[in-house]
Amino acid sequence: MSDLARLTLAEAREGLGAGDFTSRELTEACLAAAEAAKPLNAVVELTPERALEMADAADARLASEGAEAPALCGLPLGIKDLFCTEGVRSQAASTILDGFLPPYESEPTRRLFAEGAVMIGKTNMDEFAMGSSNETSCYGPVVNPWRAQGSDKDLTPGGSSGGSASAVAADLCLAALGTDTGGSIRQPAAFTGIVGLKPTYGRVSRWGVVAFASSLDQAGPMTKTVRDAAILLQGMAGHDPKDSTSADLEVPDFEAALKGDLRGRRIGIPSEYRMDGMPAEIEALWSKGAEMLKDAGAEIVEITLPHTKYALPAYYVIAPAEASSNLARYDGVRYGRRAALGAEDGVVDLYEKTRAEGFGAEVRRRVMIGAYVLSAGYYDAYYLRAQKVRTLIKRDFDAAFEAGVDAILTPATPSAAFGLGDMAEADPVKMYLNDVFTVTVNLAGLPGIAVPAGLDAQGLPLGLQLVGRPWGEAELLDAAYALERAAGFDAKPDRWW
Repeated sequence: MSDLARLTLAEAREGLGAGDFTSRELTEACLAAAEAAKPLNAVVELTPERALEMADAADARLASEGAEAPALCGLPLGIKDLFCTEGVRSQAASTILDGFLPPYESEPTRRLFAEGAVMIGKTNMDEFAMGSSNETSCYGPVVNPWRAQGSDKDLTPGGSSGGSASAVAADLCLAALGTDTGGSIRQPAAFTGIVGLKPTYGRVSRWGVVAFASSLDQAGPMTKTVRDAAILLQGMAGHDPKDSTSADLEVPDFEAALKGDLRGRRIGIPSEYRMDGMPAEIEALWSKGAEMLKDAGAEIVEITLPHTKYALPAYYVIAPAEASSNLARYDGVRYGRRAALGAEDGVVDLYEKTRAEGFGAEVRRRVMIGAYVLSAGYYDAYYLRAQKVRTLIKRDFDAAFEAGVDAILTPATPSAAFGLGDMAEADPVKMYLNDVFTVTVNLAGLPGIAVPAGLDAQGLPLGLQLVGRPWGEAELLDAAYALERAAGFDAKPDRWW
């Protein structure tokens, strides 16, 4: 049973239903794999006692309900540290939330656990989800399970959901939860050779998920296959009255939509994404992906998204502005870290010292940028203008879809995974460029999915991104399923940890 952790959600569901193994055995296999993978630093809080209790409860439910049991019953998941989990440390990888034990459960995890899903532990991430390499975490960086051929250099798994990506790619859990504000699910998925889905804004509740940029954040699944992404999204999605941005829409059967037949569908290729300096391998993979979708029956059409070049600047005004507002609540008074004060210190000193001690360099940088662009005299020049650009970017996508395009194909990242330390300290702006293909999707509130589609010359995974219509996750997953089948990506990292 040592290979149980390597199963997909669909395979494990089938095995549990057939009685080939129990949820306890499945969970024990994942816990053992995670315990043995400490060099990856992907899982920062293992919860074995709670996991086995949940597994036993799932086994009892499977025995009593049989085929009527929910699809996720008994399946072990990793949960990003951004999700509040009742009674389990949840600190968004930040020192300022050290010791915070939420007295409540986030809505996405509550839904999954109500279906019988099992939590093996909390996965590492960039602090407050701010980063593209998982190097800003108070727990230390996550290591990608993949390595370049002939090298033992540690690579980034991407960020901010790097712990979830690394855990899924290394078979420490069957799937994991991530969040995506500007590419934080899709970029790490591409770097680690897994599937990452960012749903339409409002499809999954944000209640109980620690906020970064509230108009951009969206939780989603990180899985080994497109089918698994459909299964996990089904368990997470749905209207939540506790979240004012949650959409009161019926949730379709995402798994049933997976046909892989794209006849009559039109896939757009945006000319603006052919950027100067794009690696030849990325461009070749993009062209190959278009051919794969064409072979599946789709019509490939050139489209234009003229405001794409303004997306990164707009994103890095809007996201820090919202972050500076959201992070103002961490003051050392109500919860989390509280700095030690001298006899002469007052409340302002408490705020300043607590935040100086508790926030890392990248978070401080973004809070300061956000405070600046929201300040009197600069609000109109920066924040208001960025919001206008955001509207234009959304209109570009609307026009493409109104013209009959069903999905849009782009690269997921501008490169394969790079080395830990290669960018973080040298040039923060260069790090931000990793989000060049993903931020437009968040600004427009659209669903996007990263699918592994090949390896580069060094044997590292490369991904392609598909972008869908608003609320069109079912059709998007179907297109991704066709791409996945055509690419036939089945490579796994060599176990070195």
